[in-house]
Amino acid sequence: MLRFPRRRLAAVLAPALLLAGVVTAAGPAGASAGTPACPSPIVPGDTVLCGSLADGATYLIEVPAHWNHTLFLYSHGYVVPGSANPAQDVGDPVTGGWLLSHGFALAGSSYAITGWALAFALPDQIATLDTFDKMVGKPSRTIAWGHSLGGMITAGLIQRYPRRFGAALPMCGVLSGGIATWNTALDAELAFQQLLDPSVQVVNITNPTANLTAAEQAAGAAQATAQGQARLALIAALGDTPGWFTPLSPEPAPTDFAGQEANQFQWEANVDFPFVFAFRAQLEALAGGNPSWTTGVDFAAQLAKSVDAREVRALYKAAGLNLGADLRTLSHASPIKADPAAKKYLESNIVYNGKISMPVLTMHTVGDGLVVPENEHAYASVVRRAGKSALLRQIFVSRAGHCAFTPAETITAVRVLLQRVRTGHWDRGALFPRNLDTSAANLGPNYNIFLSGGTIVPTVPAFVPFHPAPYLRPFDWQMHS
Repeated sequence: MLRFPRRRLAAVLAPALLLAGVVTAAGPAGASAGTPACPSPIVPGDTVLCGSLADGATYLIEVPAHWNHTLFLYSHGYVVPGSANPAQDVGDPVTGGWLLSHGFALAGSSYAITGWALAFALPDQIATLDTFDKMVGKPSRTIAWGHSLGGMITAGLIQRYPRRFGAALPMCGVLSGGIATWNTALDAELAFQQLLDPSVQVVNITNPTANLTAAEQAAGAAQATAQGQARLALIAALGDTPGWFTPLSPEPAPTDFAGQEANQFQWEANVDFPFVFAFRAQLEALAGGNPSWTTGVDFAAQLAKSVDAREVRALYKAAGLNLGADLRTLSHASPIKADPAAKKYLESNIVYNGKISMPVLTMHTVGDGLVVPENEHAYASVVRRAGKSALLRQIFVSRAGHCAFTPAETITAVRVLLQRVRTGHWDRGALFPRNLDTSAANLGPNYNIFLSGGTIVPTVPAFVPFHPAPYLRPFDWQMHS
């Protein structure tokens, strides 16, 4: 989720739910320098506490005047290495205002480093809970929640520290785990290198900025030709990138393959490529090597399983290209092997065992091209194998964009989860998309809003029945052990 400055609720600003899920503002990397002044409360009169943790991360806490003794611990998303890294205790101030006005306290930390911060984020969030206990009092219930990488952290917190939480709400989360995520990215990277630009580095990246620039230039040149578009579609298909990019825009028709590819190009060039051709370098530095591999990957089989397979075949045919020849090129490429120690690092940061011990509700947009909705299938599969499916429910919003939820949709998800906590069972009717829509709509116009092009736009709820396809490169705790 895109990080953005905290603002007063009175400004009635919609969430900063743009696309990239990352911060790009200039600032120091790693630990925050000193302890910043506490921001103004979202709700006037509430108590705001802030400070530094032992490793240099900062924390932020807001407690309403009439606290109901439930705490929401928020885990924020990926922060680009080299960007400002303030603590954040809620995804958007509109949702935060609703929670505070209903008696819930908020807390969250900055994490001690930016980028792939899992190894620091998990203990930093627990240290934030400990700080809350000392400064405010021990909550009767703590609910973990977060967006994007923060959704991944949320799932990691309840796996490693289950006794500290009573429920969880991972939103648009990287729930396939670290190994699967970066393996899937490597498939697309390798295809790009083999079919469009042999000069780019796909692992052991030595100059991230130059590597990304080269990839972006090659992608722009490819997009100018029918042959290049077909190959870009194949690259997108290896990660199941959806053909829908702009929130509040109509989804391209199922047979509008040119429109789908144009949207996939937007995802690749503007959102995904920085991660795979530049930010991977920071992961490799943390892991001490390359944690990903293509050994044993059958690219033809991967395409056959992709939700984008029909589009790829149609565009290859229209361009007069031989799809089989390109797939053979990928299969004959030298396989990339993982460094064992780096792989172990990424397994620890993190893959999932599915052994949830509390109610978990996930939420995802169906048109998310950064953290594709197939992540939800990966998580549900490992939870099912652990025999814990009764504790998990998953809901979806029909909208393009990463973490592109309205405050009303987020609050509705919160209310469903709270009801499950109170009653001890899921309300099946409340989870029907039409009933979720009604619940969100009833929150009124101040919550059914979205920030689009710098303008707050009234936006109707868009919950939808959806069954994500299997994740293309699954890897979970069972595979690890």
